[in-house]
Amino acid sequence: MDELSSTTGAVALVACAVALAALAVAVVATVRLRRLRADQRAVLGGKDPRDLVEHAAHLQHEFEALHAYVADVAARLDGRLGTAEHRLDATIAYRGLVRYDAYNEMSGRQSTSIALLDTSRSGIVLSSIHHRDQARMYAKHVVDGRGEIELSPEEEEAVRVALAGEPPPPIEPPR
Repeated sequence: MDELSSTTGAVALVACAVALAALAVAVVATVRLRRLRADQRAVLGGKDPRDLVEHAAHLQHEFEALHAYVADVAARLDGRLGTAEHRLDATIAYRGLVRYDAYNEMSGRQSTSIALLDTSRSGIVLSSIHHRDQARMYAKHVVDGRGEIELSPEEEEAVRVALAGEPPPPIEPPR
């Protein structure tokens, strides 16, 4: 017992106590680690050798790949949408029809002028002039709401009726 009361003995007793405490901490840590591994297997499903950190890193990598794919698809769709919007701007957006009696013969207003214009107010005016024994068809190009060659009053009326109609909704640029 004298050996335990000496400095060397006291240091040995303290070292044993520290070793026992370290052993107890190691046992508790091992038990918790086993529970954690069991919980990870339950979350990851089955016999996946990866831990949660590796699994999270893999999920992050897959998410980034998915994000890049979605961004690529969105860019291609934006391009296709821009092309479609451009094509739509060149379609008929305004139309106007005027019926009249070209020869004042009381023939039932069989002559017609129709204006077909796009969103830039350009297009054509078609006029069909009917007489008792003949019919004639005329086409005139319209640019920005005005005929390239002089329009008849009925053709001007058809353009006016077309442009007085409800304009198409503006196309918003993609965000």
